[in-house]
Amino acid sequence: MKNVIGIFALVFTFSAFAQKDASIRIYPDGGKQIISKHIYGQFAEHLGSCIYGGLWVGEDSDIPNTQGYRTDVLNALKELRIPNLRWPGGCFADEYHWMDGIGPKQNRPKMVNNNWGGTIEDNSFGTHEFLNLCELLGCEPYISGNVGSGTVEELAKWVEYMTSDGDSPMANLRRKNGRDKAWKVKFLGVGNESWGCGGSMRPEYYADLYRRYATYCRNYDGNQLFKIASGASDYDYNWTETLMKNIGGRMNGLSLHYYTVTGWNGSKGSATQFEPDDYYWTMGKCLEIEDVVRKHIAIMDKYDPRKNVGLMVDEWGTWWDTEPGTNPGHLFQQNTMRDAFVAALTLNVFHKYTDRIKMANIAQIVNVLQSMILTKGPKMVLTPTYYVFDMYKVHQEATYLPLDLICEKRMVKGNREVPMVSASASKDANGIIHVSLANVDLENVQTLSIDLEGRKINQVNGRILSSATINDCNTFDHPDKVKPQGFDGAKVKKGMLEVTLPAQSIVVLEIR
Repeated sequence: MKNVIGIFALVFTFSAFAQKDASIRIYPDGGKQIISKHIYGQFAEHLGSCIYGGLWVGEDSDIPNTQGYRTDVLNALKELRIPNLRWPGGCFADEYHWMDGIGPKQNRPKMVNNNWGGTIEDNSFGTHEFLNLCELLGCEPYISGNVGSGTVEELAKWVEYMTSDGDSPMANLRRKNGRDKAWKVKFLGVGNESWGCGGSMRPEYYADLYRRYATYCRNYDGNQLFKIASGASDYDYNWTETLMKNIGGRMNGLSLHYYTVTGWNGSKGSATQFEPDDYYWTMGKCLEIEDVVRKHIAIMDKYDPRKNVGLMVDEWGTWWDTEPGTNPGHLFQQNTMRDAFVAALTLNVFHKYTDRIKMANIAQIVNVLQSMILTKGPKMVLTPTYYVFDMYKVHQEATYLPLDLICEKRMVKGNREVPMVSASASKDANGIIHVSLANVDLENVQTLSIDLEGRKINQVNGRILSSATINDCNTFDHPDKVKPQGFDGAKVKKGMLEVTLPAQSIVVLEIR
């Protein structure tokens, strides 16, 4: 067998009239890296109706709730096995002062959300509400600290308030506010987008600020912080270079933001009204994240060859024009099969670099950008992206399996080549192999042969996510238009697995 450390992606171009066949060789015994469950992280910012009306309605709401959290949303999120949740931003984080969001709700001051539509917020959802939600979901909290407009003292006291079990001033204030035992808070972001909305800083200046802030964010009573520096926006490799050189091992993680945004014709475009050219352009822009990730990893490897610092892609996803009739500052957009493909292809990429990528957070969890869930009053809709995360959750904490892929590729606008098949494979603790497949082609069936190096296949099950058109989405009137179904297009023949992938479909196979 060839060297299986890493991933081989051998993609060949066929003529336009060639048969749409593809092949994959998976190396079941070649895996060494674990796919961190935190790659499946979520992001909840005070933005539009993500928090208020999305996650939180309050205990007195007519909408069925559990301690103020929407019961329907809570149950749907539990199904995804969310590993971590990032809060309170985003850009909002660097204007958020945590003490405004504790204590009796009637005494909490209102604030203007200057970043997102000028909305007046009453701070009824604060530290207690967020950390209690994480406990209900069974996920790790990821706190984004205020470096842009806050102080070192403010962030240091917040850490103490949340995590100290001692007889300290902030721990006693927490007890006064109804929480005796400290929470466990692992992930701490020291600022957000400090190059932009988080302070318009130079990387050299931010690096020094990080060192100062991180020094005073201490570990209390067995709580061990994983400190994440505010990293680059997509192609800003100098930012990563500067932080790796000047911060280095003082950080546990370095963030990266990458959005599939701005259509090939120079506008974001509609989330639902788009042509095939727009769709293929989106696939190309989405897949470009792999080149971006590789270049940032190369810089990190130069300064940190042992890979002690994790790359945290803590904002990613699609960004389209807001839905007509909604507040442009609230970033409410619909979610079609096109978005589902962005999720599937991106997660397949993340799996390949799990030796460095330790976290990723799609933006955002409810009602904002590429969300899992949409709500409107008492109604709730699960999006196609939700179903990708549901189908793909089998990869969490499984061993990544290297593979060779041969398939057709297509040249798309923006001078990008897009493979018509995307694939990833993993093996869980019980030895079950899961293979996620996406047929990007809008018109053609892909006949796929999978070689497991002679491993005997006893049973194959699968689920498929597809729809009549790539523009299809779930609406409040038609909430189940796009939904996974059982898949029977995989057959064992002569020791090989033959899979018939319908056009524009996403499939996850379970192989025993």
